[in-house]
Amino acid sequence: MVFSKILVPTDGSEYTKPAIKQAVELAKLTGAQITALYVLDQTVLTNMPMDTAVMNVYKTLEKEGQDAVNYVMELATEAGVKAELSVKEGTPVKVILEESQNYDVIVMGTLGRTGMSKLLMGSVAERVVRAASCPVMVVRAPEAN
Repeated sequence: MVFSKILVPTDGSEYTKPAIKQAVELAKLTGAQITALYVLDQTVLTNMPMDTAVMNVYKTLEKEGQDAVNYVMELATEAGVKAELSVKEGTPVKVILEESQNYDVIVMGTLGRTGMSKLLMGSVAERVVRAASCPVMVVRAPEAN
């Protein structure tokens, strides 16, 4: 299977770093281009009144998103891999699935939660795997202590 376009969703957390590194290696091996995608989760702001505090939260999330995709760009550049950056607004699963229509593969991270933690937190990766129209490579990161 040949990949020319790889989608790499990231939320900027530590657990996504192994997936980012894997995506960069895959792109290097196949000559693919990667796109780093950060989704500014609108559900965080949905039930808040739009005031200065909420706008500050929004700006903070926007900066975190830019930092997250910039990290991917740094790794890609160091490896000689072409990369694009994308920061979108919406529900993470929905945006990832919409964006994935234009890609050959999605490479994303997961914490590998189990039991009650998984039940309560849910898993973006799991929902993407179930609904994506392209292959999804899920890279498990060690759960934080």
